[in-house]
Amino acid sequence: MRIAVAGSIATDHLMTFPGTFAEHLLPEELDKISLSFLVDELDVRRGGVAANIALGLGRLGLSPVLVGAVGADFADYGVWLKENGVDIDSVRVSSTRQTARFVCLTDGDANQIASFYAGAMADARHIDITEVVARMGGADLVLVSPDDPVAMLRHARRCRRAGIPFAADPSQQLARLTDAEVRDFVTGAACLFTNAYEAALLLRRTGWSEREVLERVGTWVTTRGGDGVTVTRAGQRPLHVPAVPVTETADPTGVGDAFRAGFLAGTAWDWPDERSAQLGCALASVVIGTVGTQEYELPAGELLGRVSRAYGAAAAHAMERTLDGGTG
Repeated sequence: MRIAVAGSIATDHLMTFPGTFAEHLLPEELDKISLSFLVDELDVRRGGVAANIALGLGRLGLSPVLVGAVGADFADYGVWLKENGVDIDSVRVSSTRQTARFVCLTDGDANQIASFYAGAMADARHIDITEVVARMGGADLVLVSPDDPVAMLRHARRCRRAGIPFAADPSQQLARLTDAEVRDFVTGAACLFTNAYEAALLLRRTGWSEREVLERVGTWVTTRGGDGVTVTRAGQRPLHVPAVPVTETADPTGVGDAFRAGFLAGTAWDWPDERSAQLGCALASVVIGTVGTQEYELPAGELLGRVSRAYGAAAAHAMERTLDGGTG
């Protein structure tokens, strides 16, 4: 299965605050917040939703095609991605703008305050996804993840028009898309990804019921943090897969991206939804224990051990042959 992953490619600036935000938020003063947090740590890491997902797929042994826009400062990052099995030939390089920046502050309770500078990402609207798919010799799935909003809508529309299966992952861009654009973006998607909050927000923004959403998408995958994942299809009972327990939360950034990589890899291998979601949860549990979204190691034995402890030996055995040949 050939997968193209379209979306943001960025550099993450990750900071930690030892206290909690809640201690410094005054309910009666929320309309005029003025706060500055002295942070103890700063990590500058490679990131971006599409790059994180593509790297996860690459490390699992697939050869994803990354689609997005970056600045001239991307050279070293590009080498890193290629070394991890990612095809970067469809990444557009801007000569005038810097690669996007994600700046995130995490407190002692794993709450986050973040900002995102688009930079060269705005040029993603000039990418023709059908030309990318033609260069690939065809794609079994295009994941349209958070990106320049114009690019997201353009990719989804062109996939629909060309009959190219696509997955819709609006994520944080739900805040930028209009209600009509949200409805347009998700309609016809083979798969829709949201977290639990985004799922509720999507229902409000579209004005649709859950049933009406499922009439327009093939599969709706909703991540629920420590409560696991729900996979829903029209006319079927929801499938719930519990999360893989974690003993330490080093950094929650990129955990959802890791889940998507695992779930899509299972889909590419024609695994059932339950098995794909289990792999996604296992990979997410690895990433949450690592600072940075791409700094994790992925030996097959460790990943299978997490699957076995969470879901039983039979689940791990079902994945063993495939993962032994792909991870490293």
